[in-house]
Amino acid sequence: MTPEIVSLSNNWPLFVSTMLVKILVVFVVVILIVAYATWLERKVIGHMQTRLGPMETGWHGLLQPIADGLKLFFKEDIIPAKAAKFTFVLAPMMLLVPAFITFAVVPFGRDIEIGGYIVPLQITDLNVGVLYVLAMASLGAYGIVLAGWASNSKYSLLGGIRSTAQMISFELAAGLSIVAVFMLSETLSLREIVALQMEPLWGTITFLPNWYIFSQPLAFGLFILTSLIEINRTPFDLPEAESELVSGFCTEYSSMKYALFFMAEYANMVVIAAIAATLFLGGWSGPFFGPINLLLKIVAFMFFAIWLRATMPRVRYDQLMTMGWKVLIPLGLANLIVTGIVVLLVQ
Repeated sequence: MTPEIVSLSNNWPLFVSTMLVKILVVFVVVILIVAYATWLERKVIGHMQTRLGPMETGWHGLLQPIADGLKLFFKEDIIPAKAAKFTFVLAPMMLLVPAFITFAVVPFGRDIEIGGYIVPLQITDLNVGVLYVLAMASLGAYGIVLAGWASNSKYSLLGGIRSTAQMISFELAAGLSIVAVFMLSETLSLREIVALQMEPLWGTITFLPNWYIFSQPLAFGLFILTSLIEINRTPFDLPEAESELVSGFCTEYSSMKYALFFMAEYANMVVIAAIAATLFLGGWSGPFFGPINLLLKIVAFMFFAIWLRATMPRVRYDQLMTMGWKVLIPLGLANLIVTGIVVLLVQ
């Protein structure tokens, strides 16, 4: 007789230990992706520019991230004499920590059965998971603003102010793109959104998945673009803009605090890729094991972001603000209106 499969929450000690294991696994995987995203970016841009990229440290430079980490760890840590020291030290962590804790609500596979218990491949399933993601994403701007203010440098302060303006401008368009998904799914749970996308497209077409990118291509494009702008990814890195602001908000940083800023940039890239895959590309669903499907979608997004960096020149600040307020927000509102009309007609 097959033993009854029960929820893991019925066994509290086992539930807590399983949760800790999942947190550790997700943290280690994200750290590895962040580390080797720097290697991937150098190699991809190198080949796009008819170069080899890192080659000397390990086979095809695979040990380069480790070498970079050791170098930055042992470099001298300098804090400007006039800086607000506590805030100066806190700022990099305020940028990095929200990126990591966002993964708590990202589902990365179907439930599995271990020892008669159901183990969900997700740290936690919040019924307002997307709101949690938006809240954590908004906190990242504080790290840049505080870094710019605490450095007591005009260039750093200008970079922090630019980051605030970008966050306010493009958070609106990003939110509008996500609302369209809510209107179709009628849920804020990322787990349920993935489950809905596993049904046949439009209820009848069985050979295509019901990924929301097919019904919301404009929302998908808006989300990707606005997200890249919000995390200051090149060519939208106006808060850093070394050609104008020396190095912007991180001008006065060195050693590991400097490294934390770039870890946060790549961690945010992974977060955006995971959320985009979950909301528009079926999340972990696909032909392979769930986590592998999600990982492939994350890598594809990161390749696109690297490709964009290698192709596009940095936009001017006035161009960026014009695009946000006069193009992306109106497009987001128009998409919401059309989506609302379609939803009403279908019901």
